[in-house]
Amino acid sequence: MGRSPAWARRAYSAALYLLAPLAWKRVWREQLPGRPRRERLGLILPSGEGERVIWLHCASVGEVQAARPLIAALAERWPEHRLVITTMTATGAQRVLALSEASGGGRASGEVSHYFVPLDFPGAARRFVDRLCPALAIFFETELWPNLLAACDRAAVPVAVVNGRLSPRAFQGYRRLGPLMHDALGHVSWLAAKSAADAERFRVLGMPAERSEVVGSLKFDIAVDDASREASARLRGKLGDRPVWVAGSTHPGEDEALLAAHARLRARLPGALLVLVPRHPRRFEAVAELCAREGLSVARRSRDEWPGDDTAVYLGDTMGELLALYGAADLAFVGGSLVPIGGHNLLEPAALGVPVLTGPELANFLDVAEVMREAEALVEVADGEALSDALGRLFTDTPERRRLAAAGRGVVTANRGALDRTLIGLGRLLPAE
Repeated sequence: MGRSPAWARRAYSAALYLLAPLAWKRVWREQLPGRPRRERLGLILPSGEGERVIWLHCASVGEVQAARPLIAALAERWPEHRLVITTMTATGAQRVLALSEASGGGRASGEVSHYFVPLDFPGAARRFVDRLCPALAIFFETELWPNLLAACDRAAVPVAVVNGRLSPRAFQGYRRLGPLMHDALGHVSWLAAKSAADAERFRVLGMPAERSEVVGSLKFDIAVDDASREASARLRGKLGDRPVWVAGSTHPGEDEALLAAHARLRARLPGALLVLVPRHPRRFEAVAELCAREGLSVARRSRDEWPGDDTAVYLGDTMGELLALYGAADLAFVGGSLVPIGGHNLLEPAALGVPVLTGPELANFLDVAEVMREAEALVEVADGEALSDALGRLFTDTPERRRLAAAGRGVVTANRGALDRTLIGLGRLLPAE
């Protein structure tokens, strides 16, 4: 493969070494109890002799959640391979471990295991790839680590970037690293892009067009399992007929606006309940304290507290239950969209038939938002006050809620298919047995 001179990667590596203290500070914060930090240096147990491994890297919990259909399909399609999923964050690791437990851990159904991804130092990257010895490496969305990609190339491991996306903002950032990105993308065997616009941005950065393919977004192939639906039904049965809305994956600066919107809503609908689910577990305590300061009574799911008739907020301070909580609601607001985060997965509540509301910050989901707009399946609000007005209107307009629910489900159903196209492409990369 032709690629840019290696000087760009050497300069990048030198910068990483200079920033090593900051990198280790993050590693220290993101570690799971009992897990050795040496994983971050590529010091993992070598794969067994003759063992076949597929490696999938996801950044954090959001990417793991979005990759669930792919994870299940990989385990089913190639059960003779051990599926190793790496993450950068502890929350992502916890989600992978939950999926591993759900899979039963047996080789017959495809084993799923987890490592923390090594820091992208040249030696750590080489050690990790050499010890894992994967038959195929898959990087999800925009996870482009130059030394890991180079280590795969050095070990003759084919590399796929799946659900490949580059927001306009991310593209501008990567473009400033032109030679480095040109070198990194030169190691990618196949890019499965979400859209033609994403594929073009990757091409400008150096991804050869002949190794790129537009397959669509894997997010439309979202799988809602029976356990989540049953949990939603049980939860809704306990909540009764009161108005219930969920605010999922929320961020600092957003919770305040959501709680103010809820207080205004309760002035009109005193029985209304907000199920508030912060994005990051480390914020659970702070959000509970915020509710108390705002004078809103709160029940915490992690403590098995149940919302009574006078409870204003049910705090979803647990991991891996967002789908079930969405499914128990009348309306769903998807967070990260009232603050400049770029939004989160709009399709999770849509797939469950729950009307979707969002703020204006949707940089990470522009393609999904556009499809939902065209289908009139998305309610967009400018701020917390507009959200309160929209909630009040929708809670008193049952036909409109039903229309939004049907439109959202229709969007998900009509746009499925990226998973099958992705699996076909990955199958071409796997070495023949």
